[in-house]
Amino acid sequence: QVQLVESGGGLVQAGDSLKLSCAASGGVFNTYVMGWFRQAPGKEREFVAIVSWNGDTRYYGEPVKGRFEISRDNAKNMVYLLMKRLKPEDAAVYYCAASTQLVVTDSEYIYWGQGTQVTVSS
Repeated sequence: QVQLVESGGGLVQAGDSLKLSCAASGGVFNTYVMGWFRQAPGKEREFVAIVSWNGDTRYYGEPVKGRFEISRDNAKNMVYLLMKRLKPEDAAVYYCAASTQLVVTDSEYIYWGQGTQVTVSS
C-alpha cells in the first residue's frame, strides 16, 4: 500500500509560478510511474503530467505543455510539479497518483493522494 501526500498548493496570481510536491511512503517508489492530475469544479479529472520510473520519460497534457515540469527524486521518494505562467484555468485540485504502467489514463492509477488546491487569480 502506497500513501501519497501532496503539498504546495495555494493562491497565486496569473503569471506566477508554484511548485507542488508529493511525498510517497509504504512502497518501492521507483517501481511506480508517478503522475499529476487535476480536477476543477464541475469538470472531469484531467491528466496533467506523468514521469517514468527512473525519470527519463515525461508526458504532459496539452494545456500545460511548455509551462509545467514534472520531476522525481527516487532517493527521497518525492515527485514534483513545477508550474510556471499560471493561468486562471489552471485552478483546480491537483492530485498525485501512482501506477505500474506508463499511461496517462487516470483509471490505471492505483494510488492517489488527497489533493492540494491551486487557485489562480486573474
